[in-house]
Amino acid sequence: MSRRRIGFWYRFAAVLAKPPLVVLFKRDWRGMEHIPEEGGFITVVNHNSYLDPLSYAHYQYNTGRVPRFLAKDSLFRGGFVGAVMRGTGQIPVYRETADAVSAFRAAVEAIDRGECVAFYPEGTLTRDPDMWPMEGKTGAARVALLTRAPVIPVAQWGANEAVPPYAGIRKIRLFPRRTLKVLAGPPVDLSRFYDREPTAELLREVTDVIMDAITQLLAEVRGEPAPAQRYDRRRALAQGRRRGTAARAAAGSEPAGRGTGEENAAGRNTVGRAAAEGESA
Repeated sequence: MSRRRIGFWYRFAAVLAKPPLVVLFKRDWRGMEHIPEEGGFITVVNHNSYLDPLSYAHYQYNTGRVPRFLAKDSLFRGGFVGAVMRGTGQIPVYRETADAVSAFRAAVEAIDRGECVAFYPEGTLTRDPDMWPMEGKTGAARVALLTRAPVIPVAQWGANEAVPPYAGIRKIRLFPRRTLKVLAGPPVDLSRFYDREPTAELLREVTDVIMDAITQLLAEVRGEPAPAQRYDRRRALAQGRRRGTAARAAAGSEPAGRGTGEENAAGRNTVGRAAAEGESA
């Protein structure tokens, strides 16, 4: 299938979003040659700022292959934002409901029609203290194995310097102008996983390969080595709870403190195979 017609709503969104992005930010875009000119494909992108979906969408819009994002269903509910999300063909994700599987079905159907579906494999903004990708969820791996479509890893950096994750409006820093860096790499080779039963262990292994590709690109973008182990949010939270319980026990009725940098550092590790069961988007 040839390149999908961009359509009114995507062009309308571009008219609104591109001028402020061009004025407020510099750009360092590389790897566009890896975005397929035809056929369905998947992109897997790191997530470190509320702004980076716009930054990445701007990058891929300029290749002529617009992405369809998987986004939480609340963004589709009425109002102008909801109209844009629906009009541009984004895919709602209904987390922890009976409709959750519909997002994956819609992603597969879009790829089969020759479109691009963009995944944030981490499922949310990174919680890694140094802004490296966390452990990924297995949704992108599931769709990749089912469709056997090219999986293009993408790393981005710079939006987080202007709009840090989980930061209040007072911490937004638009000046001096930041550089939005986006780097796409060659397709991740997943052929060795084809024709194998998609067990939880296999999906975790595929996800690790995908996250490794993204992390390697981000290390290139940042010009520094990535950590040897990825941040594991689940384990960091569990360790924080255990430390809090121990602190309360030692101090009697004194409330336990929140997680420390030491706890965050302890969270850097790969997820155990058993913990991968039940992961989705």
